[in-house]
Amino acid sequence: MPLPGLALALLLCLLSFTWPGGSQALATFQAERMPVNLDNGSLVFSANCAACHMGGGNVIQASRTLSQSDLQAHLEAYANDHLDAIEQQIENGRNAMPAFRSKLTDQDIADVAAFVEDQAERGWGR
Repeated sequence: MPLPGLALALLLCLLSFTWPGGSQALATFQAERMPVNLDNGSLVFSANCAACHMGGGNVIQASRTLSQSDLQAHLEAYANDHLDAIEQQIENGRNAMPAFRSKLTDQDIADVAAFVEDQAERGWGR
């Protein structure tokens, strides 16, 4: 097989690849800065976010839930990098949401962002 054909075959294999271990492993891979822990993300979410975002909702602005469609609509960078966009929102806050940059560690922010993305992919148990 000529080199361009081999490269194309390899690219097609990679594009059809399913990440082993499901979304948690994919979230870990996507968060290149550090491995993420979805269990810790769940705990951080419960302690800091659930009062306003229980079950992926939003008690302050009902149209700004944590569903994938609302994240896509309201986080500018979500289409480019889901986790980075969620992390930026957590760190900086916006509108009624406070900034958590000085309240949470970088690891906690990465973990809760991965948890939010994982739950959004699953439809928040709906």
